[in-house]
Amino acid sequence: MTGTMNGLASFTSAGRAFWGVATNEGMIALSQEFPQWRTLRNVIENKALSIVLEAARNGDVTHPAGTFDWDIPVPDPEKIICVGVNYPDRNAEYKDGQEAPPNPSLFIRFARSFVGHGQPLIRPPESEKLDYEGEIAIVIGRPGRRIAEADAWRHVAAMTLANEGTIRDWVRHAKFNVTQGKNWDASGAIGPWLVPLEGPEQLADIRLTTRVNGKVRQDDRTGRMIFPVPYLIHYISTFTTLVPGDVILTGTPTGAGARFDPPVWLVPGDEIVVEADGIGRLVNGVTDE
Repeated sequence: MTGTMNGLASFTSAGRAFWGVATNEGMIALSQEFPQWRTLRNVIENKALSIVLEAARNGDVTHPAGTFDWDIPVPDPEKIICVGVNYPDRNAEYKDGQEAPPNPSLFIRFARSFVGHGQPLIRPPESEKLDYEGEIAIVIGRPGRRIAEADAWRHVAAMTLANEGTIRDWVRHAKFNVTQGKNWDASGAIGPWLVPLEGPEQLADIRLTTRVNGKVRQDDRTGRMIFPVPYLIHYISTFTTLVPGDVILTGTPTGAGARFDPPVWLVPGDEIVVEADGIGRLVNGVTDE
């Protein structure tokens, strides 16, 4: 094998979709070796992450850097569930005098609203108010309904990063929902890869940052989450069955562009870097549709 293994990734080369293992030098494609598993979601639901990682240890880079485009790691999840207002300072941003809510705020995003690492976020002609939200995401590996908090970590297969890009004015189009502002095609990003979760300590208290053009905009630690990962899994699985490949975005810290005075929106040419200890760096630019 050439280079250090960074994580499991999905990618496209010459119009063909692949999955494999990302290294510092490029990709080790494994999808041809395991045709029974079309995507990484199939690998996850068959509890085969360790199998494919072991297969990569003796493999060579099949797609050098520059010969492929990154896709979101799980291209075909049944559900992408996003958590809002999950850091104390984020709650304070609302300036409504309310304490942290008793239950998490949740909304759903579609897979096509995200692009992979290295791909630009798309600013639509209907709005210039494209904003960033750096987050840590978890990927479900074991199905379950009404999962107890004590058992929750057993249902997590891997972790990754997200930029939960938002069209801010469209979030306010209706009284009770944010769906419109959260689901513009290619407005956010997930990636670059999946890091298998070996124990809860990997997410217990790690640093999460977002930089725009090299300047730190968001900086917090997962140990300060209002609703920790086990509670999120317990709460969400109360009303819906979580299945392998489902992605949960766990919330963003304070510091999004909407909270500046005046607001600072993303513009073409900007570079956003979301980074977390032990997971990696998710880098995206911005371009107009």
